Order: sequence, then C-alpha cells, then structure tokens
Amino acid sequence: MKAYDLLKPALFAFPAETAHRAIHRLLQGVQHTPVEDLLRDRYVVDDERLRTETFGVEFGNPVGVAAGFDKNAELPSVLTALGFSHVEVGGVTAERQPGNPRPRLFRLPEDGALVNRMGFNNEGADRIGARLDGADLPDAPVGINIGKSKSTPLSEAVDDYRYTYERVADAGDYFVVNVSSPNTPGLRELQNRASLERILGGLVDAGADPLLVKLSPDLAAPAIEEALAVVDDLDLAGVVATNTTTDRPTGLRNPNKAERGGLSGKPIEERATGTIKFIAERTDVPVVGVGGITDAAGAYRKIRAGASVVQLYTGLVYEGPGLARDINRGLLDLLERDGFDSVEEAVGADL
Repeated sequence: MKAYDLLKPALFAFPAETAHRAIHRLLQGVQHTPVEDLLRDRYVVDDERLRTETFGVEFGNPVGVAAGFDKNAELPSVLTALGFSHVEVGGVTAERQPGNPRPRLFRLPEDGALVNRMGFNNEGADRIGARLDGADLPDAPVGINIGKSKSTPLSEAVDDYRYTYERVADAGDYFVVNVSSPNTPGLRELQNRASLERILGGLVDAGADPLLVKLSPDLAAPAIEEALAVVDDLDLAGVVATNTTTDRPTGLRNPNKAERGGLSGKPIEERATGTIKFIAERTDVPVVGVGGITDAAGAYRKIRAGASVVQLYTGLVYEGPGLARDINRGLLDLLERDGFDSVEEAVGADL
C-alpha cells in the first residue's frame, strides 16, 4: 500500500478545496528546501527515452501538471521535484478574481472524477507576473494559461488577454489561451472562428510564442475544424485538448454529478483521447493531451493518439504524489514492449 493511500481518507474527510489548500501549503513549505531535493531523488525518472522536444520546448519526460492546480504560480519548482516535466500555471486573468462562491469543487470518488466551478479564481496578472519574475523557477518548462476576466465584456476580450500576456510574458516558456472553461459566463462563445482570430491574432501580434489554444471536449466536429483552421492560419504552436466537460456521461454514481461545473477525471478519458486523435489527424501542430489520466496506460493511449506531451490534475487527487514517477516508469515498459526507442517515436502511432 502506498503512503498516500493511508493519508487519503483523512484528506477526503475535508471539503475538496480545503484539502487542496492544505496540500498546497505543505508543498509550498518544502519548496526550495532540502526536502525538495529528497523528493526529486525519489520521484524524478531520468531516462533519455522519455525526453521530447515539442513546439520548440524541451521536456524531460512527457508528463506535466495541467492548469488549475497551481493557479497563482506558487509551486513550479516543487511540482517538478515530484517528477513532472513541466507545470502549466494559471489560469491567470487580467484582474484579480475571487472566483465563484464556495463550495465550488466536488469529488466523485466512485467515478474517479471532480466537478469544479472555480471561476478563474487567481491573484491577477500584475501580482502573478511579478511573482514569476522574482521566482527561482525550475530548470523545466513553465507554461502560462491565460483566461478572460469575468467582468470584461466579450467585445473587449482581445485587450484583456493581451494585458495578461504582457504581464507574464518574460517568465513563460509557452502560453495557452483558455477559451474553453465552462465556469466563466460566455467564455466558450469565444471558440468561434471570428473570436479566435481576433484573440489569438492579437497575442501573435504582441509576440506570444509559442502560443497554443485550449479547446473544449464539448465542441462539435465542425467547430473543432474551424478552430484548427485558425491555428493553421496564424501558425500557432499547438493545441491543448481538452478542458473539462459540462456533459454528465451515463453511469456516474456519486450524487455530486448533479453539481454545476466542469467534469474532469476518468469519465472524460475516452472522449479526450478521441478528441486528441481527431485533432492530430487534421493538423500537423503538436497536441498536449489532457483528460482522465491516472496511469501509464492512459498516458500512452493519448501519446499513441497523437499527443506529444500530456498533463493531469484530477489524477493527482486520487493517486497521490508518486503518479508522475509511476507513469514514466510504466511508459518505459510500454515503449520497450512495442519496440519504440523513445516517446517521440510513439507519438501518433495509432493514427
């Protein structure tokens, strides 16, 4: 039994957001201390076969932390000590936001899922940009997820996104435009072609590079194709697939399925992997695969479907701090089983 299995009942006795904050404070307390070095020795899997370069960024392994876990860019170093190759911080908005009223994060343990309606709670671009500029960042990629401020009208979204980018530009290794969170009113309307062209074009003009866009799993096929046309037209670096879903698949058992918000975790795994494959079949830009990853097999399916790197969040809640290490060790076994010399060789093998 893993140590986390012993700790999890105590954590799960608290509301989900309370437990998250406790873990956050614990990690913050050991960051940049000798304990972080011990964690790095225990959890980092260093193997050339896991290294990959995508959208011009080098990753020590293909497993990263998805946006939402470290909203205020306070934990990049210690998260890489847990074996993650990269951390995507945010979503960051131009304005400081408290987010939606609590409770706003709900566990569905029987389903291996979370429902959240956090509402882009974060300290705002000015403060987060200053923190990043003064931080001792890890020798690993730090991505910055950029969202729209809740109070900003959709008609002013271009300037809102650009303001945030300019405040965090110096610290990011790549940038992700989030137009797909279900928890900011009207945000998903920005996934139409005209809006995407304005927002992404404005960021390209501002110098954002590498620039990616994060799409919803709820988009119909024609809408995804339109978004990909914008990606190709603007020569963007890649696509992040996918965000959370507002759908509730049949078979969910926990009563929290009735809560409003975005569903993440195991119930969306198959849909997310299918969306990755759909995208990879239609564009040559790299895909970052997100959604329902809890083990090496799930990460490997996304890689074979076309994901160059993968990210997770909900899996950490249920599997604990050893998850990146376990996935990376498992990936090495799977690569050897299938005769691949590297992760890069396996990308898109099922296309």
